[in-house]
Amino acid sequence: MKDKTIDYILRTTWQAVSRMYNEEATKYGASMAVGFALLSIDKEDGTPSSYISNRMGMEPTSLTRTLKTLEEKGLITKQKNPEDGRGVLVFLTELGKEKRELSKSTVLQFNEIVKQNISEEKLKNFIEVAELINDLIVEKKIFK
Repeated sequence: MKDKTIDYILRTTWQAVSRMYNEEATKYGASMAVGFALLSIDKEDGTPSSYISNRMGMEPTSLTRTLKTLEEKGLITKQKNPEDGRGVLVFLTELGKEKRELSKSTVLQFNEIVKQNISEEKLKNFIEVAELINDLIVEKKIFK
């Protein structure tokens, strides 16, 4: 494709990152979604499930499936939120904490390698552009 569109570049880059994380996670019997969910849960105090879906940019139904998988694998427990009877707090088990640390080191390794190969200025520009694109989408300035 001679003239790649911005969305094409974003999509193919994210697909490559996603594939990379899933390949790594498969070595540990997990997936990228599981790793990111674990990273979205507070290690000590638990996290409301609604916060997890917002942080991950997931639909609640997709999060429900992910949380069910985490619970079946013994990585989390769920408890009623004492401050909001309608909500659920998600806590990491000891195994969940171990897998969270593994996920964290994987993400940090990715970040470190990228930082070693791309200048600080280029990364700063990339982040700025990505944030501006996200703002345009959130503010519904593309499709009104």
